[in-house]
Amino acid sequence: MLTQLGGIAVYPFLGDSGTGRGAFGTIGLLVLVLAVFAVRATQALTWVSLVLGGPLVVLTVLEAMRPDNGAIVVGSSLLHAVFYFYTAWALIRYMFHDDEVTNDEIWATGATFTVVAWGFAYLYIAVQVVWPGSFTAAVDPEQQRSWVELLFLSVTTLTSTGLSDVVPVLPHARSVVMLEQIAGMLYIALVIARVMALLSARKARRSS
Repeated sequence: MLTQLGGIAVYPFLGDSGTGRGAFGTIGLLVLVLAVFAVRATQALTWVSLVLGGPLVVLTVLEAMRPDNGAIVVGSSLLHAVFYFYTAWALIRYMFHDDEVTNDEIWATGATFTVVAWGFAYLYIAVQVVWPGSFTAAVDPEQQRSWVELLFLSVTTLTSTGLSDVVPVLPHARSVVMLEQIAGMLYIALVIARVMALLSARKARRSS
């Protein structure tokens, strides 16, 4: 989570070139692989992370080399999204494994939120390549949105702050945005509420 947050702060200095996004994506993938290894519940989860992670590194490099190749960008973005959503599922499974809240699980709560935001950002990338003009903005409304713009849209959508100046205008884009809005609300209602309830119960037991 801290690496992803640091990446948000550093990314504007890297620029929105394919090389900059490729470097950022590769670092993020390495962090995610380590995260999945840390929270894996079964050996099968480890194999899934390896099966997804290997091709992702290759696609990330190819995307950095050929950022104008639509097929590579779509394939890379969709596989990124699957990997991030898989990691989020693994983290949630880890948090729901028992009724005790540890420091690791508290960190996992925040990490899961950022992982989901990254996953939807990659979905937005794929959507705008397959359906050009899916997103518009106040600045250069006819241009395709950059990675950082779509990540900004994803974070503001997931957090329900509604501050993004990037707007979905085509049906497929709006559909994915609505799914992220629902995911954000469900995460707070189910995961955050459960963690807070367990923390309150632990505090009550210690006080008694």
